[in-house]
Amino acid sequence: ARGLDAREIDAQALHFSAAFDAVFTNAALHWMPRQDLVVAGVRRALKPGGRFVGELGGAGNCASLVAALEAELVARGHAPAGRNPWTFPDERTFAALLAAEGFIVEQLRLFARPTPFERDVTDWLTLMAQSFLAPVPLTARDDFLAAVAARLRPLLYRDGVWVLDYVRLRFAARRPA
Repeated sequence: ARGLDAREIDAQALHFSAAFDAVFTNAALHWMPRQDLVVAGVRRALKPGGRFVGELGGAGNCASLVAALEAELVARGHAPAGRNPWTFPDERTFAALLAAEGFIVEQLRLFARPTPFERDVTDWLTLMAQSFLAPVPLTARDDFLAAVAARLRPLLYRDGVWVLDYVRLRFAARRPA
């Protein structure tokens, strides 16, 4: 209605060719296990000299959350292997992905960004960690979430607020002209 060309597609299967001056991503790449395919697709989609800029969860992101979820799964007899939906690369790994596609890395920085979460941590877990919850029967889910929150409280609950242990990887890269 506003004349925008908007498309919903899998970023791991981009089919554009030299179509864009810039590609921006925020908090999406860490949900994509084939980040190499995303970077290759973005490279193809950019015009020469085009910029690829973004931020994603980096190495160590949500480490306490993941550890507590995995520990509680094990305590209840469930295998945590294959449950983690995220890929949080370190600087070297992500720089190598960009370099493999010929990008010139202008900025790449990994940094801690503790993030206040104004609601109960179980709300975050229910929304973001569904793959960890999948093996837990619905009748036991509230108890499971409460147990995970109890594991996290000494680590992430400060002055009446949950502070999530986010680590971000921010980057800016350019396709050569």
